[in-house]
Amino acid sequence: MTEFKKDYYADVRIEDRASTTVEFLNGDLKESKVRREKRAFIRVYDGNMWYYASTTDVNHIQSTLEELYSVAKPNPDIENNPIVKKFQRNKAHLETFKNNSVRDISLEEKTELLKFMLPAASSDSCMTMPLGRYLDRSSLFSFCSSLGADISYDYQTCGVVLRCDMVEGDKKLSGNWQQGETDFGMLKSYKDDADKALKEQAEYMRNSVACDQGDFPVVLSPEAAGVFAHESFGHKSESDFMLSDESMKKEWELGKQVGSKLLSIAEYGDVLGPGYTPYDDEGTKAQKNYLIKDGILAGRLHSVTTAAVLEEEVTGNARAVDCTFEPIVRMTNTYIEGGELTFDELIAPIKKGYYIKSVKHGSGMSTFTIAPHVAYEIKDGKISRPVQISVITGSVFETLGLVDGLTKEYELKAFVSGGCGKMEQSPLPVGFGAPYVRVSKMKVQ
Repeated sequence: MTEFKKDYYADVRIEDRASTTVEFLNGDLKESKVRREKRAFIRVYDGNMWYYASTTDVNHIQSTLEELYSVAKPNPDIENNPIVKKFQRNKAHLETFKNNSVRDISLEEKTELLKFMLPAASSDSCMTMPLGRYLDRSSLFSFCSSLGADISYDYQTCGVVLRCDMVEGDKKLSGNWQQGETDFGMLKSYKDDADKALKEQAEYMRNSVACDQGDFPVVLSPEAAGVFAHESFGHKSESDFMLSDESMKKEWELGKQVGSKLLSIAEYGDVLGPGYTPYDDEGTKAQKNYLIKDGILAGRLHSVTTAAVLEEEVTGNARAVDCTFEPIVRMTNTYIEGGELTFDELIAPIKKGYYIKSVKHGSGMSTFTIAPHVAYEIKDGKISRPVQISVITGSVFETLGLVDGLTKEYELKAFVSGGCGKMEQSPLPVGFGAPYVRVSKMKVQ
């Protein structure tokens, strides 16, 4: 048991992580690994400076803590420090995945699942170099602090990634599909989805034509809208960006109208999936945070330090990619809330526009860029021919104001590979999602 000294703030975060990777390329087994690591991150704060240590020697955390105390300076008034006063003193012990842990599934069973899914990546004559990857991660977290916080919870994600090269004549496309889950037993049920998605991509490659360039109405799928919310707006809400940037503070003035009245964007860690974070890495309990509510800038994401500096409340968004790093302000699950329309009602008024079904990548802060993977023309209110679009781009705030339709149907996407990158910490698992979103005008290239 950790013993904390008076006159300092200190906390100890421990993660016991297990992960599995199985990979086949062109029918050959390339990788089959199970990894296990237990690591601790230890912090001491004396009111002036933070002192950190990361160690895999979790049996000697106390001695590492004592070394940090030896270089810090005692502060009898430490509990009245503005930063320390923001720390919560939660006590909770959650075992969400105790009865279906991926740690209890054999490597052989995980390999057989991947073999079962793999044929979808070679189901068409144009598909070559099929690649299949099974990935999982299981983590047991614990957190305790000198203020009395005592938290433990488990986390897991598992899933399959399928990729292939699609080539026919002079036409090419990188085919890809993936699905993440928190329940291993659910993954087999996605075989038909994988087959259908990759065959659609093959037909898209064969039949797609160049789009018309210019400003057009655009409908974003839940995947595309979720990427937009995360990349173009979610990162802007991470408050550490504005601590030393006065222009960012002005742009990010709470209460400002920044989008359509139809638009609400929320952030919440206590949702099962890749971004599941019921307590952050400073012991703060997850809460639903509105970043935009009815078009109004309603909030931002905080660690204890940023909340103290900006004199706002903590939000549960201090996260580290693992116990090698200190926690910084990061997203968990970021999503656009649904509206009132069906998909057919959403596209019906569009005489000519585009539907972005899937994306390769996205980026942006004040200006965003999204590179579509599969896209279709919308003509006279109907989905029409497949089209090749290099990018859609625009001003973030201008585009938020042009949202003029949302479906009731909503999806929170669960990917198992990749993740969010910030500073040197990558990839951090996050979730994002949205309904189908109609934007009255976007620049299409």
